[in-house]
Amino acid sequence: MPRIVPFLWFDHEAAKAAEFYASIFPQSSITSKTITPETPSGSVEIVSLKLYNQEFVFMSAGPMFKFTPALSFLVSCDSKEEVDGLWDKLKPGGKERMPLGEYPFSKRYVWVEDSYGIPWQLMYNEGRRGASRITPTMMFVGGNCGKAEEAAKFYITVFRDSALGQVNRYGPNMEPNAPDMVSQLGFQLEGQSFAAMDSALKHDFNFTEAISLLIYCDTQNEVDNYWNALSAVPEAEQCGWLKDRYGFSWQVVPRVLPLLMQDKDPKIRSGVTNRMLKMKKLVIAELKGEGGRNSPN
Repeated sequence: MPRIVPFLWFDHEAAKAAEFYASIFPQSSITSKTITPETPSGSVEIVSLKLYNQEFVFMSAGPMFKFTPALSFLVSCDSKEEVDGLWDKLKPGGKERMPLGEYPFSKRYVWVEDSYGIPWQLMYNEGRRGASRITPTMMFVGGNCGKAEEAAKFYITVFRDSALGQVNRYGPNMEPNAPDMVSQLGFQLEGQSFAAMDSALKHDFNFTEAISLLIYCDTQNEVDNYWNALSAVPEAEQCGWLKDRYGFSWQVVPRVLPLLMQDKDPKIRSGVTNRMLKMKKLVIAELKGEGGRNSPN
């Protein structure tokens, strides 16, 4: 299982969306479904799936947050026909952010928000595909504009097996973007691919909790280290969720938590949920009910 997994918060369409994406992307499948009752959002459905063999988690938990292009998914396609085929399936009910066509960086590219509001960038890779077919891509706008390279370098200090890749800049005559701003950069965290870019254009969106990155941890020491390194907004800390210095949301989660939430005994599942809801940073011993302020009487 990978260390970092994209996590998408839907109103009520997580299962339906997962089935749709698993049907259109090759090497894709739904791997599990879980219902967690009695949360502040009511009954919450969590769906784990693979798209192009890459892990995702979808959750239906109410209309709290909206997807925005501040975090999109760049799909590396091996042919123009693959771009067109995915575009045909994703465009019904959606909208283009950048029209299908030829661009200086790709001979076939489109940026689309599908009917669920998920932003996808479909790009013909012209034989330059890396190990990852789907790359989470952060757009730094507003007060964050100009910080894409800084953020990537910061994340690299937090995670192991990490490195900065190629950095492309806007150059002259690309106003309102300054020449030294990042038009695209790639980086790796825990051996997984990510990308970032700046945009000085006027945007009415920024990062939201609708798309976060879930960090799976094997030990409490790992939970503590990631939490301490990333959390920068105390009021955003809840149930393993945090926001970093750029307002981006992460979840720091022990690997044992999904197993506890899927226990066959409903009393155990309920106890784990109740203890988790009282926490900010997750504590493995307390999740298991092994002592501490949240253990059962």
